[in-house]
Amino acid sequence: MVALILFQSQFQGCTKHDGAAGMVESITPFGEKVSRPMPKKSAPAEPKVRRSMSDAHKDALAVGRDQGRAVRRYLEALEVAKPHRGRRRTPEGIQKRLAAIEDRMRVADPLARLHLAQERMDLEAERAASGEGGVDMDALEVGFIAAAGPYSRRKGISYEAWRAAGLTPRVLKAAGIARGQ
Repeated sequence: MVALILFQSQFQGCTKHDGAAGMVESITPFGEKVSRPMPKKSAPAEPKVRRSMSDAHKDALAVGRDQGRAVRRYLEALEVAKPHRGRRRTPEGIQKRLAAIEDRMRVADPLARLHLAQERMDLEAERAASGEGGVDMDALEVGFIAAAGPYSRRKGISYEAWRAAGLTPRVLKAAGIARGQ
């Protein structure tokens, strides 16, 4: 500890500035003199000029957002409408299963009651989702067809990528997206 204090006090103030030459001279712990250039002072920063976007640029951004929104909505609707494995549940089947769950909940042990409660919640959510009438795929498809061609060219999306995403050749042709693009 004493050696550290002596070492620090020995080298305090061992820096020499030469303002004219822009150099700093200092002594290292081993007694060597080292000259380093002083960092230059930069000019005072100029105030930043606030730039506003032109109306054409704002319009182009709005068009891009609209196209992206139309493409996203159509792809999400396709994902939801995609057929799933197994038989489809009918509203009558859901109602029948809910009644069976209510009967079993009366005699079930606490853990089984927990699982039955979750199944009941899932079935009620499924029943509510099927009762909404779904989405208007025709309207979404019209919006997609209008937006997909320019969107595809701007983003560099190929015909094969659209096909891999699940789109039909009929929709892609209507959107102006052809093979080899």
